[in-house]
Amino acid sequence: MEAGGTAGAGEDRGEGGGIRTALAGLTTRGRSFLAAGIAAAVCAYVLGQSDLLRVGLLLGVLPMVCAAVLYRTRYRVAGSRRLSPGRVPAGSEARVHLRVDNVSRLPTGLLMLQDRVPYVLGPRPRFVLDRVEPGGRREVSYRVRSDLRGRYPLGPLQLRLTDPFGLCELTRSFSAHDTLTVIPRVEALPPVRLSGEAKGYGEGRQRSLALAGDDDVIPRGYRYGDDLRRVHWRSTARYGELMVRREEQPQRARCTVLLDTRVVAFDGTGPDSAFEWAVSGAASVLVHMLERGFSVRLLTDTGDSVPGEGADGFAGASQGTADAAGLMLDTLAVIDHSDGTGLSSAYDTLRGGNEGLLVAFFGDLDEEQAAVAAKMRQRSGGALAFVLDSETWSREPADVPGPLEGSAARLRMLRESGWTAVTVPRGATVEEVWRMADHERTTVSAPAGGKAAR
Repeated sequence: MEAGGTAGAGEDRGEGGGIRTALAGLTTRGRSFLAAGIAAAVCAYVLGQSDLLRVGLLLGVLPMVCAAVLYRTRYRVAGSRRLSPGRVPAGSEARVHLRVDNVSRLPTGLLMLQDRVPYVLGPRPRFVLDRVEPGGRREVSYRVRSDLRGRYPLGPLQLRLTDPFGLCELTRSFSAHDTLTVIPRVEALPPVRLSGEAKGYGEGRQRSLALAGDDDVIPRGYRYGDDLRRVHWRSTARYGELMVRREEQPQRARCTVLLDTRVVAFDGTGPDSAFEWAVSGAASVLVHMLERGFSVRLLTDTGDSVPGEGADGFAGASQGTADAAGLMLDTLAVIDHSDGTGLSSAYDTLRGGNEGLLVAFFGDLDEEQAAVAAKMRQRSGGALAFVLDSETWSREPADVPGPLEGSAARLRMLRESGWTAVTVPRGATVEEVWRMADHERTTVSAPAGGKAAR
C-alpha cells in the first residue's frame, strides 16, 4: 500500500503573501535575533552609538536574509509512503516506510520529515535528513501499534526546510494520505465436529442436481458470461427475459456468525471489555470456518449481513477465502455498538431453516431476548451460543466458575431449544470456550446417541 506526492520547496503566492510566509517561518531563535537587532538599532539611535547600530543591523538583517533565501529556494522533493502490512491485528505492529526523492537539479539543504499519525498509534515520528544530492533518495521507517481496532489515517507527510543557522523554518505538506486497518485479534481454533454437519452442512459433499427433463428443469436468470447453449427457450418465452438451465453445482457448507452489538448488552469499554472479546471471537470463528471450506456470512443484531451480495448473502464458492475473510475482518475492524434493544431483526434475516450452522456471540439476554434467540435455533442446522453476560464477565477468573442464577436460567432456555450454549468467563481465550462448546455438545449428545463421533 503506497501513497505519494511531490512538494516544492518554494512557491510564489504574490509579494505580500511571500513576505508573510517568510516571516511566519522564523523560529524562536530567528525572532530573538530580529528583536535584538531592532532593540540595538533603537538604542544606537538614542545613544548616538554607530558601532551599536552596525551590530543591530547585523542581528536584524541576518534572519530576514535567511528567510528570503529559504523561501526562494527552487528544488522539488517527491515523497511516498508504504505500509507493511496494511492490515494488522490489534496489538501487532506495522512498519511505515517513507521515501524521499530529490527530483530537482539542485542539492537540498537540511530536511526534517514529520508524518502525521493518530495519537493511539504512538508518538509522531520525526526524522532529520542531511543534504540530498540531485536525483538522490533517502529512506526511513517507523513502527506503529494499536491495541484498539479501527481504521487510522496516516499523513500527510510534512517536509520542513531550515537554514544552517536555524533562524527560519518552512513547512511543506504532501497531499497523499494512507489508511492503516487494525482488525480484531484472530485466534487459531482447533477442528471439532460441529452439530449440523450430519444434516448436510458439514463437508459440503452434497450436490444440488439439475433435473434433466425439459419439463422438470429449474431455470435461472441469465448472467454475463453464461454459455448461450444453456439458454432455456421455453422459460425465456414464459418469463419474458433470457433464462438458462442450472448446472450441477456442489453445495457448500454454510455458516452464519451472529454478533450481538446492542449497547445495552455489554458493560465496559476498552481492549479487555466483553464487547471486544465478542468481536475477536466472531473474527476467529469466521476465519476458521472459511478455512474449513464453509460459505460464511457475518450477521449483526440489526439484520445487516456481510458480505451481503447475492440472494443469500453468503460468501460463495467463487469468492476467494482470503478476499472474503478480508472483507469481514475490515467490517469488524470498525463495527460499533448499535442502538437497538432486541434481536428481532436478526431473527427475521434467518429465514427458512436453510442457514446451516449458526454461531452466535450474545451479550446480556433478558427473558424476552432469550426467547427470540431460542427461536433462531429452528432456522439453522446447528447452533452454538457464547454468552457474555455482565454478571459472569464482572467476576474475577479465580472466582467460583459457572454462571450465576440469572445467567443459568438463560442458558437453560437456550439449551432446551437445541442450542449448544456456554457462558464466557472473563480471561478465557476463544480457543478455550471453543473447546468448552465441543465438550458441551458431546456431553449432551452422548447419552442419546452413544459415543459421540469425532
